[in-house]
Amino acid sequence: MLFDQGPLKDLVAQLTKLPGIGRKSAERLAMHLLRAPTADVHALAAAMLEVKERIQLCRVCFNLTETQPCAICSDEARRAEAVCVVEQPQDVVAFEKTRAYDGKYHVLHGALSPLENIGPDHLRIAELLARVDAGGIREVILATNPNRDGEATASYLAELLAGRPVEVTRIAHGVPVGSDLEYADSVTLKLSLQGRRKM
Repeated sequence: MLFDQGPLKDLVAQLTKLPGIGRKSAERLAMHLLRAPTADVHALAAAMLEVKERIQLCRVCFNLTETQPCAICSDEARRAEAVCVVEQPQDVVAFEKTRAYDGKYHVLHGALSPLENIGPDHLRIAELLARVDAGGIREVILATNPNRDGEATASYLAELLAGRPVEVTRIAHGVPVGSDLEYADSVTLKLSLQGRRKM
């Protein structure tokens, strides 16, 4: 078979390591690369190498950056007293697209997950506590994902921060805009009732 030996086999094996890429998708991508102009393949390889060489973690918030500290941490117009704690760098991107938050961030790089052997030492929790203990932060917004691991992480962080002079808040959960209540699950409806606000 075409993909069972040689460089195509090696390429497919590497492509299947990418998230969301199964064997069939990897084979299609390999064939696309094989048919693509050599210059395009070189440009792709160069872009991947450049990202690995130039992108690093911000020493303050652990977001992805090319500069130290990152643009958000060094922006004096942003509120330094509010820190939004998220699981991954892509969560920062999602919040920034809303243009509704003007504070700083802290990226954990994951969530607590006993089933996957991810404990507190695997995340940037100690660094968050050090930032809070250094002073100047008045609110920590827990914006982990509303799933089992995200909720466990938020609860764990809330316990750790309970004895510190900061307000700990959790992002609201509930019914998505544009959806119908009849299609919402019971947990979502319950959270939407608990997170209700005055109008």
